[in-house]
Amino acid sequence: MPEQIGVGIIGCGNISAAYMRLAPLFRGFEIRACADISMDAAEARAREFGLRAESVDDLLAADDIDIVVNLTIPDAHFEVSTRILNAGKHVYSEKPFVLSVEEGYQLAELARSKGLRIGSAPDTFLGGSHQLARHLIDSGAIGKVTSGTCYVLSHGMEDWHPNPDFFFKPGGGPVLDIGPYYITNLVQLIGPVKRVAAISATPALERTITSQPRHGEKIPVETPTTFHAVLEFENGATVALGASWDVWRHGHSPMELYGEDGSLFLPDPNFFSGDLKMTRKAEFTDDLPAWDHPMSIVNEGDGEQGVANYRASGLADMAQAIAGGRPHRCSLELALHVVEIMTAILQSGQDGRFKTLETQCERPDALSPADAAALMA
Repeated sequence: MPEQIGVGIIGCGNISAAYMRLAPLFRGFEIRACADISMDAAEARAREFGLRAESVDDLLAADDIDIVVNLTIPDAHFEVSTRILNAGKHVYSEKPFVLSVEEGYQLAELARSKGLRIGSAPDTFLGGSHQLARHLIDSGAIGKVTSGTCYVLSHGMEDWHPNPDFFFKPGGGPVLDIGPYYITNLVQLIGPVKRVAAISATPALERTITSQPRHGEKIPVETPTTFHAVLEFENGATVALGASWDVWRHGHSPMELYGEDGSLFLPDPNFFSGDLKMTRKAEFTDDLPAWDHPMSIVNEGDGEQGVANYRASGLADMAQAIAGGRPHRCSLELALHVVEIMTAILQSGQDGRFKTLETQCERPDALSPADAAALMA
């Protein structure tokens, strides 16, 4: 395997630009080509970022491509990832990795048989604030985590996305679309989940697009858009998760974890960094460890609108892990466990029963400031 691992991208929609723009922040891989079912879309992205535009078949056959990033719509993830593995390439998929545990098992067996790896977004849990939270939990700063809450509440995608239809079809909805960020972070902080229960609802059976260019067009809603779930973790902790696209405004924190000796208030795990607060018992404290984490640095936007965006950090970690023969953090096992948690929430919302999980995973290795610096160019 060459020191600089070659990467190709299939799917040249909105998210592809973020990968292409941020890839130069990292070492160990280089994006070389992109493909799409629309050659016009592939050529437009290729011109924008100085890449080769390929057909899907030609990209899969390219000798200088070792990892293919699957940025297709969720319903196509399984089929496209299967093609990538059959072409002898490693897969790094956007979230959700697949839409069923059965699909995940099939891809896992195919990858194993070919000696290939699978990785999957989200990688936001590698960000500085979330890794500081991991450090605090692992060092016992709040004692054993016993419970918590997570809320991801908004009024949906039709207000901003140019083509929001797929968000409201089976395979979409707030749990599968935004849930991976929250649930993945919970698993890396607390550990695997044992069982879940949920209530779901679909308050509106159609949505009116208010974004351009389809302003005023109505689209059907074919999947629940509000969920209230409870997750029981293997360590005994219980966390309430609220996920909805039927809320105009709310006052909940994105994530709070309650321990025997204090509490943690975490920023939105949809982003890499943000304000992290901790209490010792009932009192807030500023006595947090020095944490010079490179993925805490704001690198996009200005002032209050500035964010730390390090998308592709999981891809970089996977590329370096392949070269170094170590496990990668955004692993198949982690992604598949998160998929089972999410699909169990969907199933429980339908039938009103607790769902006991079958998959297992280890918490991914923490990413210390030094580890993060080693990923950076």
